[in-house]
Amino acid sequence: MGVAAGRINAAIRWLGLHQLPVLVSMVMLFGGAWTFIELADDVMEQETVTVDEWLLLSLRDPADPTDPLGPGWVEEMGRDFTALGGVAVLTLITLVAFVYLLLRRKFRAAVFTLAAVAGGMLLSTVLKIGFARPRPDIVPHESIVYTASFPSGHAMLSAVTYLTLAALLSRVHANNMMKAYLMMVAVFVTLLVGISRVYLGVHWPTDVLAGWTAGAAWAALTWLLERGLQKGGVVEGEENDAAG
Repeated sequence: MGVAAGRINAAIRWLGLHQLPVLVSMVMLFGGAWTFIELADDVMEQETVTVDEWLLLSLRDPADPTDPLGPGWVEEMGRDFTALGGVAVLTLITLVAFVYLLLRRKFRAAVFTLAAVAGGMLLSTVLKIGFARPRPDIVPHESIVYTASFPSGHAMLSAVTYLTLAALLSRVHANNMMKAYLMMVAVFVTLLVGISRVYLGVHWPTDVLAGWTAGAAWAALTWLLERGLQKGGVVEGEENDAAG
């Protein structure tokens, strides 16, 4: 009985260390892609209009739909959070991560990270051009907009950049606590950016949800790809550190 229990525990530990992250990433990849496709179909068929309008207006003063809920400092925080998903900020963060990997002599990992984020940004642009959904027009925009609405570029690029960087950087750390911390921060910031876009009235909620799902799917895809390249020795892998 003790031998059997020991083997089960060993199997569970092995799954957690080797296969569980792969299974989670595959669920994110295929689940995110499927959700995005379903959302895109519903949006194109205009089946989400009622829910979109209700959610958007729920973040506005019922007596004055032009005024977002909360005092002025809350609106300013919304603009600060939304800036975390802007192209300039995300490009800067990506370059910082790129240099960090270079300094750690992870040259191929650095190039892969740069290519992964750039590819996600390109995909976001193509999707926006392809769907060309108009921006919300039932409330004034509290932030300047230049592009189409679906999917939310800020939400998608935040997921692409923060989740991809967290996933890829965690692949060069053996410390499990560091891995978990990087991913939690990435998810939290991505959520803040997406919510701020709806709060500021520049996106429909389904735009943001589509951006999150597409970005998460891309991050999962790049993580799986890098993992395979690391297994083959093409990209530098994990290394033990003092806390590991």
